[in-house]
Amino acid sequence: MSWGDEGQVGEARGRGLVLRLAFGAMGARVVGLATELGLPDSIGDAERTAAELAAELDLPEANLNRLLRAMAALELLTETAPGRFVLAPAGAVLRTDRPDSIHSFVRMFTDSTMVRAWERLEYSVRTGRTAFDEVFGTDFFDHLKGDAELSALFNAAMSQGSRRTAALLPEHVDFGRFGTVTDVGGGDGTLLAAVLRAVPALRGTVFDTAEGGAQAAATLERAGVADRAAVAVGDFFAGVPAGADAYLLKSIVHDWDDERAASILGHCGRGLAEGGRVLIVEPVLPDTVRPDISPTLYLSDLNMLVNVGGLERTRADFEALCTRAGLAVDRVVALPPESGFCVIEAVPA
Repeated sequence: MSWGDEGQVGEARGRGLVLRLAFGAMGARVVGLATELGLPDSIGDAERTAAELAAELDLPEANLNRLLRAMAALELLTETAPGRFVLAPAGAVLRTDRPDSIHSFVRMFTDSTMVRAWERLEYSVRTGRTAFDEVFGTDFFDHLKGDAELSALFNAAMSQGSRRTAALLPEHVDFGRFGTVTDVGGGDGTLLAAVLRAVPALRGTVFDTAEGGAQAAATLERAGVADRAAVAVGDFFAGVPAGADAYLLKSIVHDWDDERAASILGHCGRGLAEGGRVLIVEPVLPDTVRPDISPTLYLSDLNMLVNVGGLERTRADFEALCTRAGLAVDRVVALPPESGFCVIEAVPA
């Protein structure tokens, strides 16, 4: 192959990449509608026809067949014969009956509440302001408070998004050195439940708003750790329950700008028992974009800008943030790459 041929191949690949990105919103909507209709559950382990599914869902067969074929093209289904479909591995994780399901996560991140503000991406990039507030007239978390169904979906999405990290965290962080841990913004308790299961002598508390922690007690009960766990309701901008040996914050700090994030961390630092630690579980951006880093990390950074007003941070950013909060970063533990998270351990400065 000549140099000119290599250049042409590179240009063709680049053009293909750009076209896939340009059609990305359409693909996301296909995935979103598939979860809304419950198609992965309807197909299950069987081979189903478009006619059968159309009758179940009361949809025109021809139109549903077009949707199913698009799902097959996106590798969510396999079309075994004209109009006959089975779930592909990617589509199977959209079933609600699987322990590794990401059904709620996909529902949340393809919901109009999450995507509408992205139409105002330019506004956020130009001004640094949160487009969500402009579109909905309130901030993201206050909006959730006014919609119980959406709040429950968000909690379920965060639970599904935390399961892999919850399984990995106790293997890479020594929780045995602590007697008590408070999961700040702990949502439905998925993370704390995994930690308590791994360390039988540990006691813990989920601390969140009434809406955020609404499902926590049930999660802790199902995990068999309710006798060593409590659920506390409050506002982490006002304070946190005092006296924990460790404060655990997963995917909390990135929701907020430096001023508000430092306020949360400051409360944690001041609440620590002697010798305690603040454990911040977040992605850590490299200093420069690397090809081995998932683009999702940078899309998440923009999502923080557009929808909630936060940001993803580098190690230097976390060090500066902790200094502002009266803490010092002691070490950063990288979880396995498939997790995408690190644990930033901080101590009072």
